[in-house]
Amino acid sequence: MDTPPRAGFVALIGEPNAGKSTLLNRMVGAKVSIVTHKVQTTRTRIRGVAIEGPAQIVFVDTPGIFRPRRRLDRSMVKAAWGGASDADVIVLMIEAHRGLTEGVQAIIDRMRDELPQGQPVALAINKIDRVKSEVLLALAERLNDAYPFAKTFMISAERGYGVKDLREWLAGEVPQGPWFYPEDQIADLPMRMIAAEMTREKLTLRLHEELPYQLTVETEKWEDKPDGSTRIDQIVYVARDGHKGIVLGNKGETIKSIGSAARADISEFLGRTVHLFLQVKVRPNWLDEPERYSEMGLDFKDGD
Repeated sequence: MDTPPRAGFVALIGEPNAGKSTLLNRMVGAKVSIVTHKVQTTRTRIRGVAIEGPAQIVFVDTPGIFRPRRRLDRSMVKAAWGGASDADVIVLMIEAHRGLTEGVQAIIDRMRDELPQGQPVALAINKIDRVKSEVLLALAERLNDAYPFAKTFMISAERGYGVKDLREWLAGEVPQGPWFYPEDQIADLPMRMIAAEMTREKLTLRLHEELPYQLTVETEKWEDKPDGSTRIDQIVYVARDGHKGIVLGNKGETIKSIGSAARADISEFLGRTVHLFLQVKVRPNWLDEPERYSEMGLDFKDGD
């Protein structure tokens, strides 16, 4: 007798930098969520799709939850809680070496208010290789006293330790029902958006502290050629003239190396040759333009 199919949505929540994107990529087995060492890297609810036995697990990688200051921040936090309360199961990720921070406590307090009654929440303590086991056990006990977690997992998203156990548990928790996506689909973001995110990751890594939150990337044109290659034209929007100079670099060197790194990643992701063309444009008010938010899958009004 065949095991009936199961399918459901799992929201990963936590403070910025808790390792949610790394876990998502590890679960899915491909790079669908951008990973950098900067907080607030994930702006959109990127969904990755993982298969475990008869279950299809659709991950909602929410933006990190933090104290919002600007409109963009407020939209991101609203999107994170929206993604969480709509999910079938939630995984709260925390960093082992940072423990029960003020930010984690604030998330737990809000989970009590925001989440539907009876919604299962698992605790995933990440980066366990950074602390001793007795510290881990004490932390797990403290967190379980603070909230009735359905289950606690000790993981290292980067190294893959404990990830399979978590995925198998999630597969048993999602509801019975038909799969949402074809078997070979790993993300439901439009390819144009994934390509833009990959370029933004390279910009973020290359420019370090200089202006990562002052820029955004949009895929303007996408053309699949008869020879099987793809031409992609993207615009990097920055807020000031001075930022444009930083992104371009001396004689265009910076944007050139960013473009070639992004092109390599996008080619690998799509499994075909990609010709990537980047333009840098100054838009002083892009952080206040509704259409920029729509491009990122966020609601402009959520920032009010």
